[in-house]
Amino acid sequence: MKSKLMLLLILILLFAGFVVVRFFILDKQNAFGRLKIISSPTASVFINSTAVGKTPYEEKYKVGEYLLKLIPEGTATETAPWNGKINVYKNALTYVNRELGSSDVFTAGEIFTTQKMPEPPKNSNFGEIYVETEPQGAIVTLDNDEKGVAPLVLQDVLRGDHELSVFMPGFFRRTQKINVDSGYRVNASFKLALDQSQKQLADVEKEATQSAVDSGKTFVTINSNPQGWLRVREDASIDATESAKVKVGEKFEFLEEKPGWFKIKFNDNKDSLVEGSFTDGWVSSEYATKE
Repeated sequence: MKSKLMLLLILILLFAGFVVVRFFILDKQNAFGRLKIISSPTASVFINSTAVGKTPYEEKYKVGEYLLKLIPEGTATETAPWNGKINVYKNALTYVNRELGSSDVFTAGEIFTTQKMPEPPKNSNFGEIYVETEPQGAIVTLDNDEKGVAPLVLQDVLRGDHELSVFMPGFFRRTQKINVDSGYRVNASFKLALDQSQKQLADVEKEATQSAVDSGKTFVTINSNPQGWLRVREDASIDATESAKVKVGEKFEFLEEKPGWFKIKFNDNKDSLVEGSFTDGWVSSEYATKE
C-alpha cells in the first residue's frame, strides 16, 4: 500500500513538472511579438549589433528586450545615428518611429508597445495608457483634453481610437493616433526634438519684457507655446479648477511661488484685457518666466 502511494506521489510530481515546463517555460520561449520600425531618412537597422535590414522594417521576434540601432543611409551624412532599448511583448506590436536629426537633441520620435494589464479593469470597455517623455515633464493631452505631466498613467481610457499629444516649451509637439484595447495598456515613449526657433523667440521676449519691467515689482510673463494660452487655476495643482486663460506674451504681477507654480494677479474679465475686477490664480512655472 505504501509503495502504491509513493508511486502515485511520484506520478503527480512528474505531471506537475510537465505542466510547468509545457505551459510556463516552453510557452514563454515560443512566445513571439512583432516589431515595426520606420525612420526619416531611411536607416540601416541593427538588432543586438546584427544588421537585419533597413527601414521601413517589420519582422516577428521572440518576447524579450533588444538593443536597436539605426544608422542613416545614403547621403544623410549630417544625420546622427540613434540607439536604444526596446521590448517585444507576446502577440503584440512594438512600433518604433524616429525622425533623425543632426544630433540627439534634434532627433524626435516615439515607441509604442501594448501589453496586458496586470489586473483586469473593473469595466471591460476600458484600457489604460502610460506616457513617458524625453525630456521629462511634458504636458500630456488626450483627445484635446489636458491630462497632466509625464511620466503619467491614464486609467479608465475607453477602448477605441484616440489622439495622444505631448508638448514642452522649446520643443516640437508630438502627436500620434493610438488604439486602446480592453484590458490592455499602451506604453507610449516620446522623444522630443529641440526647437531652436522657439528658444530664440523666447530669448527675444525675455529681453523685451525685462526692459519694460517696473523695478519696484516682480512680474510673471507667459512663455511662447503652440496653444497660444495658459490655464490659470484656483490652486497650485494640475487638478485644480480652471479660473481663466491667459495669452502668450502677457505679463502679470507676481504674488507667490510654490514648487512648479506662480501665483499671479490678473483681470477677472476672461474675454478681454479691459479694466475690471482683479483676482489671483496659479499658472505653471514650466510655461512662465518670473522677471
